[in-house]
Amino acid sequence: MYLYCENIYTPEGFQKGYLEVVYGKIKGIYNEATSDDIIDYSDNVIIPGFIDIHLHGWATGSFWYEGTKESIENMSRELVKVGVTSYLATSGTDSIEQINRYLAEGKKAVDNWSPDKGAQALGFHLEGPFINKEYKGMQKEEYCLNPSTELLKGFFESAGKENVKLITMAPELPGAEEFIKYVNNEGIQISIGHSAAEFEDIERLKDLGLGGFTHTFSGMRGFHHRRLGTAGAAMYFDDMYAEFGKQTGMTVKPEAFKIVYKVKGPEGIILSTDCTGLAHVTEPFHHYIRKCTFIPDRDYVKLVYDDGTEERISKSDYDSVKDLELSFLGSVRNVVKNVQASISDIVKMASENPAKYIGVYETKGSIEPGKDGDILVIDDEWNLLDVYVGGVKQNIK
Repeated sequence: MYLYCENIYTPEGFQKGYLEVVYGKIKGIYNEATSDDIIDYSDNVIIPGFIDIHLHGWATGSFWYEGTKESIENMSRELVKVGVTSYLATSGTDSIEQINRYLAEGKKAVDNWSPDKGAQALGFHLEGPFINKEYKGMQKEEYCLNPSTELLKGFFESAGKENVKLITMAPELPGAEEFIKYVNNEGIQISIGHSAAEFEDIERLKDLGLGGFTHTFSGMRGFHHRRLGTAGAAMYFDDMYAEFGKQTGMTVKPEAFKIVYKVKGPEGIILSTDCTGLAHVTEPFHHYIRKCTFIPDRDYVKLVYDDGTEERISKSDYDSVKDLELSFLGSVRNVVKNVQASISDIVKMASENPAKYIGVYETKGSIEPGKDGDILVIDDEWNLLDVYVGGVKQNIK
């Protein structure tokens, strides 16, 4: 199969030609095609698929709330509609028993994925339970624990050690140094999040295996000019990535993102969504930022807003639930608007950097020979025209 396009974005810049995909892999870009199996995208733009390394749930599925094989399969089917071709299914800070049960269920989806099922779950991001109660955010305080290699080994048994790609933790907690060394030795990335760490804590520990920051500014000790805190470290250390959740302007103001964009550049930022799949709450949940309480109601979810208005929607109806949270593509559009990010900038933050961060850049994150055929076709307005996962064209309507 050949995809013809005049604007194919590669690590060497834009190229014009015929992008060949064979058995799900990118073979190369050529001046001519040797078969008639050609799809013409002319003057549109081809870029690598987005990789969301922090995703609890999306639209009709939620790994965090449901914790089933089906929930991940639902997420995968819908994520391609917003440009995500691979992701990490992200857990929450829950009981050890529940985390292990969810990881075991999630492993079934990871092991049984194929490109016709949509976006690929590359494995898991453990957001906790090794986080600080002081900055728990929407996580459950009773399940916040000190770092434990023994508990982590249990997670490995449930998930398959090879599937645990990223762990968010608070490095100031007792036992953190031993934990960081162990995780680093296992080749797993660590992000700092839900943390009261001081700048000096991170400076001392970062070279042991701390790679970046989870939802920068949110859920961490803030910046003061005499006490730099976790947020100050996120801005200061050039060799650590700053991950940002979806850019709605509610959790992190656009100006705050722009400060980090100026300081670190797109080379130091990772875009994610931190979406949870709000339609799938299992108990009433008040979202203090959205000023809305989500109440489960069998096959529906009831939304009761702080102003007294209510609505009831089907949690399996994609068109009804997709606007409950901002999508990855919607967040990208906001970043383009707020910092005038170029296509190159977005590809770095949304594809290349996350692939490098979780150790999958050999197969994901850019359009190069030998890599998976995870491809987006967009127009000049960042409208999604077509999506390919492993060379398979997806249903994005």
